[in-house]
Amino acid sequence: MDTQNLENAAIKIQSWWRGNMVRRTLLHTALRAWVIQCWWRSMQAKMLEQRRRLALRLYTCQEWAVVKVQAQVRMWRARRRFLQARQAACIIQSHWRWHTSQTRGLIRGRYEVKASRLELDIEILLT
Repeated sequence: MDTQNLENAAIKIQSWWRGNMVRRTLLHTALRAWVIQCWWRSMQAKMLEQRRRLALRLYTCQEWAVVKVQAQVRMWRARRRFLQARQAACIIQSHWRWHTSQTRGLIRGRYEVKASRLELDIEILLT
């Protein structure tokens, strides 16, 4: 073989070797990019899950606050109705007691004034 053929053979071997090295480098680069992309996707999924849980926790806290306020308002209204009913019952009882005390023992009487003295005739009826 002459030197020209040897040179051509050497060039072909070198270009083949460089091609293999470039392909290997591209393959490694692509694999590393794929690993980074997988990691990034998993991080995004974790962050999305954290945001979802935080939003759910905030929603739950707000809902509990609303429920507590509603319960307090319901309790306040029920207590107000109870106090109004109790006050009405006390008023009715006091009027009833006054009425019964006025009508239980009926006092009948008559009086006459004669000259200088008072004549008083009282009759107490208890029913």
